Amino acid sequence: MSHPEIHAKNSVRKFGGSVGDYLPIHQWFDDSKSHMADMRHRALKHHAAGIYECEQVFGKSFINTEGKTVYTRYVGEQHVLEDLGFIPTLEDWFENMEMQDWMMNRDKRVLKMGKKLPKSFERLL
Repeated sequence: MSHPEIHAKNSVRKFGGSVGDYLPIHQWFDDSKSHMADMRHRALKHHAAGIYECEQVFGKSFINTEGKTVYTRYVGEQHVLEDLGFIPTLEDWFENMEMQDWMMNRDKRVLKMGKKLPKSFERLL
C-alpha cells in the first residue's frame, strides 16, 4: 500500500516537477479510503474507467513546475500500476462480486416477493 505523497514523489522522478504538481491527483485516487479503510476502496477508482474519470476531473494534461506538459492519464496509470501491478477494468473488480437481492430492485414490491433488503433500505419504505 502506498501513500499519496509517495505516489507523488514517484511522479516527480518519472515526469519531473514537484510533489505539489501530482499530489491532488494521487489524493483523488485514494480519497475513497475515507469511506472504506481497507483495500476494497480501490474498487471505486483503481481501474481504467477511474483513470478516464481522473482526466475529466483534472483535465487531459497540465504543465508541471518545470514547464513540462504532463498527461493526466499517465499519472493515473502510474498510480494504479504502483498499487495493483496492472490496470484492471471495472468488470475485473466486479466479476466476482456476489449479487444480492437488494441490488436488483428496492421497490416495495420486492418485499412482497419475499426478497430481503438490507436494514438501511427499511427506513426508505
